[in-house]
This record gives sequence, C-alpha cells and structure tokens, in this order.
Amino acid sequence: MEKAYKLLALQEGVSNRAAKELIDRGVVYSEGKKVSVARAEMSGSAKFKVERIAPIRVIFEDAFIMAVDKPAFMTSEEVAEIKKLPLLHRLDRETSGVLLLTKDEAFRAKAVSAFKKREVKKEYIAIVEGRVVEVVEINAPILTIKKGNTAHSKISSDGKEAISHVEPLMVEGKRSKIKVSIDTGRTHQIRVHLKSIGASILGDTEYGGRPFKRMMLHASKIELLEYSFKSKEPEDFIKFAL
Repeated sequence: MEKAYKLLALQEGVSNRAAKELIDRGVVYSEGKKVSVARAEMSGSAKFKVERIAPIRVIFEDAFIMAVDKPAFMTSEEVAEIKKLPLLHRLDRETSGVLLLTKDEAFRAKAVSAFKKREVKKEYIAIVEGRVVEVVEINAPILTIKKGNTAHSKISSDGKEAISHVEPLMVEGKRSKIKVSIDTGRTHQIRVHLKSIGASILGDTEYGGRPFKRMMLHASKIELLEYSFKSKEPEDFIKFAL
C-alpha cells in the first residue's frame, strides 16, 4: 500500500506536489471513482485517469470587459491570474460557464453597483437529484460561515435575503435537468437552495449530492448593464440521460 499522490506522481512522471494538487483539484480517478484524498492508502497496482482541464475560451472582449467560458476544475482566481484582469464576480471551482473580468476601473465601479442593486441577471443549468416537474421559487435567507479559505452556507433566519427561481427542463429517471435564475448572489446560494427542496446538484457532495465526476452546475447566461453573454452547455449536460 502507498499514498495515492505518490503512486500518481510515479504514473504521470510529475512531482509529489504536482500529483497532490491534481487530486485536490478533483481531476483524478481510479476504477471509475474520483480520488478525493491525496494521502489515501492505495494498492501499488492502482491505475489512474487524469481528466484534462479544458482551455479558457474568450466569449467577448472590448475596452471595458472580458467574458470567458471558465472550465470546470479551475478557480475564478486562476482565470484572473492567467488573463491578468480583476474579477467582477466568482464561480465555484467545479462550476463551468460565463465568468466576467473587467478592463476599466470606471466600468468596474458601475458593474459593482449593478450587482449591488440586483440589476444583473444570471442563469444556470444544473443536473439534480430528484424529479423537478414544476416551476419553484425559493425565497430563503442564507447564512455563510467562513473559516480560513473555506466557506459553508446554510438556510437561517440570521442570514441574508436570497431568492432563486427553478424551472424544469428535462426529467430522466430520478434526476432532472433544470434552469435556475437568481435575484441575489449569496455564497453557494444555488447549491443550498436546491438542497432545501430535495434537489441537490449531482456531484455536490458538500450539499447532499451523490458523488460524480464533477458538480453538475453551469453558468449559462449573464446580463450586465447593456451586455449579454451566453455559454454553450458542456457536452456532459447535452448528453444528459440517466
């Protein structure tokens, strides 16, 4: 038996540190299951598959703003570092889709104001547990507890107002594809709200979802000031059939 990251380092010909980072990022699998603990003891004969992260695709760019298609398994901060531009908002690491960066300080101030005034429209696509067959509005306050570099949210009367709108798109067996639009942008809002109605996102183990290759949440559209940007559904969403 040997630690997973050491076996992966040997297989991939990378350093132990690089192997650990791959496992922590969530892109390493063995026998069809995600390897989530870098120091887990595994058989010396274990074979690994490493999912390659898609490139960052620029959707639109002008003198004021850049809209990119963020791949899953990459943080918003990593995108900002690569593009050398400040973020206007954030997506969770495993969430793919439209991410906005700003190129002009005066425009950034107007955009931030628009977010605060709830003048920004955001739509997401998700694959969730359970059969969602009707439109649902979820109006439940969210409290976020931050500790170090991590954050966990929950519905609480002590939290901030949070409103999400859920619309069914497709039902397959005991899972559904849905569209979610949000009026507010609380930390993990969609994940917490969907859990509250028994429709946790597939792959979102932190909020009740079953293990999967990734958290199946995609930021499909955002409207900000006079701009509108869309991101195509990833292949695994299009081929949704369970």
